[in-house]
Amino acid sequence: MSTINIQFTLFSAFYSPLIVTMAGNFLTDEDLDFNWSVAPPGESAIKALLEGHADVIQSAPSQGFGSLQKGEEPQAVHFAQINEMDGFFITAHEPDENFDWKKLEGSDVIVFKAGQPNVMFRKACQAAGIDYSAINIITPGGAAAMDEAFRSGKGKYVQQQGPYPQQLEADGAGHLVAQCGPLIGPNAFSSLASTREWLASDEAKAFTRAYTKARAFISTKSADEVTDIILPYFKESNRNALAQCIDSYQKLGCWTPHAEITQQAFDNLLEIYTSTGEIDQRYPYEKVCASLPV
Repeated sequence: MSTINIQFTLFSAFYSPLIVTMAGNFLTDEDLDFNWSVAPPGESAIKALLEGHADVIQSAPSQGFGSLQKGEEPQAVHFAQINEMDGFFITAHEPDENFDWKKLEGSDVIVFKAGQPNVMFRKACQAAGIDYSAINIITPGGAAAMDEAFRSGKGKYVQQQGPYPQQLEADGAGHLVAQCGPLIGPNAFSSLASTREWLASDEAKAFTRAYTKARAFISTKSADEVTDIILPYFKESNRNALAQCIDSYQKLGCWTPHAEITQQAFDNLLEIYTSTGEIDQRYPYEKVCASLPV
């Protein structure tokens, strides 16, 4: 039995298709064992991939833009989608049934400082017709630091992936008021990446078969069924909060059954990054993405 080493750049219920691949015995059915880890704070899982400590990583196609902007070939290639929608929520300290994005202007908002989460938040603001520069941005650090800061009373609003917002509600510490995804629309948001060498292996083909079956599972089963499988990976989360998170992501449509990164999704990602001024040109699909190993 071969062992696949998997690393997450960020770990959240948003990446449930990959978590279900591990937790739902889909890899075992392909005669594969696995180890998994999360990249240290401030590091990308790309490092583990290039150092040979990981075979498959949770990443994002936009990761390749940094190398291309420098005139370099990306060392990792993105071969399967995880999400086709932004999965961030906006949570407030107080309930607000009449929330409008305009309320963010002039308010203290805890957000991710950089990277794709920040780009997508800026795109959501753009789509909502508000001025990002008019928001009082607070950036205390990574996901855990942001959650801690909000719980301590900082910020009027916070940008988070599930199940952080749902757990805030379960604890009476916050109230969901908005989702970013519907404003931004479908795009090649997050992905599985590896090296081109590994993608040519039999292990890569077996892994992809397992992952494809897991995607089909998560797109057809109830939120409760999915929650039961991934709950051991979220020991600090309330079960109902996690189930609500899974239900929200299923309804959002970020876990489409197909595993490939489509040209349309990639084109939409390019539009987001050019319209926010993050990149100044449109890069070819083949420079960043690859077909599924078969």
